[in-house]
Amino acid sequence: MSDKSAIEWTEATWNPVTGCTQVSPGCANCYALTFAERFRGVQGHPYEQGFDLTLRPERLEQPLQWRRPRLIFVNSMSDLFHEGIPDAFIFRVFEVMRRAKWHRFQVLTKRSERLLALSDQLYWAENIWAGVSVENQRWTTRVEDLRRVPAAVRFLSCEPLLGPLELNLDGIDWVIAGGESGRGARRMDPLWPRMVRDQCLRAHVPFFFKQWGAFDEAGIRLGKKHSGRDLDGRVWDEMPLAGRGGRLALA
Repeated sequence: MSDKSAIEWTEATWNPVTGCTQVSPGCANCYALTFAERFRGVQGHPYEQGFDLTLRPERLEQPLQWRRPRLIFVNSMSDLFHEGIPDAFIFRVFEVMRRAKWHRFQVLTKRSERLLALSDQLYWAENIWAGVSVENQRWTTRVEDLRRVPAAVRFLSCEPLLGPLELNLDGIDWVIAGGESGRGARRMDPLWPRMVRDQCLRAHVPFFFKQWGAFDEAGIRLGKKHSGRDLDGRVWDEMPLAGRGGRLALA
C-alpha cells in the first residue's frame, strides 16, 4: 500500500485504524466513507468491511520502516479519538510516533473532548502535532479543547468550510481552510475563507488554503475538474515550525 498522499498539506498518510462514524455536519459527504464503501464485500480487499471501525495493529510500525523524513497525516481514513478505539491502542500509536522521531505526525480529530481527556496521559513529543476540524461556528468549541492540549503544534482544519468563522487563535499555530469536493458538495461562500485568512494575518498565524472545492469562486460547479487553490491572486501554502510559538511562512 502506498503511503504517499495527494492531500496538499501533508506528504504521507498512515492508517493504523480505518472506519468511523459521523458526528457533525462536516462529515455529511465524507470522502473516506465514500471510498471505503465502494469495496464493501470485496473479499480480501482492505475495505472488505467498508467503513466499519477497524483496528489494524499490523500497520502500527509502518512509519518506523519509512526512513526518509515525512510529514504524516495520521488516520486519514478514521479518527484516532473515536470512542470505539481503546485507550491502550491510542497509547500504542503515540509510542510509535515518539519512536519515529525523524517524522512529523499530524493528528486531526473531530472528537476534541476525548483528545483533551486523554492528553495528560499521552507523551507529546515535539514531532506530534494536534489538530481539530472546525467547519462552522457551532464547532469552535473544539478549539477551546485543543488550546489545552500540550502539543508542539496545534492546528485547525476549517474544511469543508460551511459557514463564516470568528476564531480565537491564541495558542494556535496553523490554520487550513478549504471548500468541499465530490458528489453532494456544498458551496463555500468566498467571504468565508477570506475571513479566516484575514484573522490569521492579524494574529500572525500561518494560513494554508487547500482548495475552492467543487465550486469555483464564482459559484460555478466544475464537476470533477479541479477548482484551483488561488485566493485573491496567490496560493497560500504557509506552514508552522515544529516548536511552540515558532512560525514559518512558506508562501
